[in-house]
Amino acid sequence: MTSAKLPGRQRRPRDGARAAPGPAGPGPVPVASLDARRIENALRARSRYKYVHPQVLREGQGWKIVSPNCSRNIDADGGEIDIAWLVPDSHGSGWRLFSRDHANDCWRMRHQEPTLAAALARLCADPRREFWQ
Repeated sequence: MTSAKLPGRQRRPRDGARAAPGPAGPGPVPVASLDARRIENALRARSRYKYVHPQVLREGQGWKIVSPNCSRNIDADGGEIDIAWLVPDSHGSGWRLFSRDHANDCWRMRHQEPTLAAALARLCADPRREFWQ
């Protein structure tokens, strides 16, 4: 018995891996980070500047949040500014939460939290306006 390849149908590799066609043809499909998705979802529930749409970007080992500066306190033109940087600690036992010191153009560590959820709760509440300025 012979097996023939049907026209227009791709044969699956023997190892069980699937190749999804992309713009350049078959190849690996990038996987979105679950941490990035959790951060994006949490930001929808924040207390300050709910009408702006922040972005979550990969920054080193962590995630940077940038947003339009609607208050124009930092950027008079309302351009995008750094809001926060979430970095897992090197021991895997928590998350460090940084705010941007715009005057000195550097990051300042504000809090160490045991979980990403706790860090996001602090970031979204922001009672001292450390992040959303």
